[in-house]
Amino acid sequence: MNEPIAVLAGTPVDTWMGVEVLRKAGLTGIPFPVSEDPRAQTAFQILPEAEKQAAVAEILRRGMEQGCRKALVYCNSMSAAVDFSSLSKQLRLPVVTPMDVYRRAAGAYQRLCVIAANAQGLAGIERTLLTANPQLDLYGACALPAVLSVEAGELPEELVERHHLAALADWFQSCGAEKLILGCTHFPYFKAALAARTRLPLLDPDEEMLSLLRGL
Repeated sequence: MNEPIAVLAGTPVDTWMGVEVLRKAGLTGIPFPVSEDPRAQTAFQILPEAEKQAAVAEILRRGMEQGCRKALVYCNSMSAAVDFSSLSKQLRLPVVTPMDVYRRAAGAYQRLCVIAANAQGLAGIERTLLTANPQLDLYGACALPAVLSVEAGELPEELVERHHLAALADWFQSCGAEKLILGCTHFPYFKAALAARTRLPLLDPDEEMLSLLRGL
């Protein structure tokens, strides 16, 4: 039975991106954006822990009231800023986040690099990767202006050029990085444009998150 999946993300744009990922996989998502724009989401992520947990718990309860028995957190930085593991146990609701994918991938590499939306997201991805593989070498950057360009609908090729993302990827590769993690769920928007301009392989967590959801 194709029960709906609650999709939580930072803004209406990436929430609908998550719903679209599910739709293409034959799954139904119900959108629950947490904030109205990327700057407001960044502000949300630095709120006191109890305040964040209570706000997200209420959103998850609303999803459950609408028939959702699983949740997808389609936002890297929010996954890092909110303790979804405890909320999942508290509400008895399985929750999949990008961190689940990174935790599984960490052991397969010696040196990785990450572009995240903000420092909260970057720190959370670092914590997840190094907890799973303490020997991992990690390079990272955060690029909220690139997120704002995605939200504004800037053409992917122009976005990659203006924010120097190919040059950044080439620098990561020159440092010996084996793969670049697209550490923001806005970033698949320009994945093809960036892949065309760098030889560094890109890690997009979408497919593995779908696999995890199907296995629940």
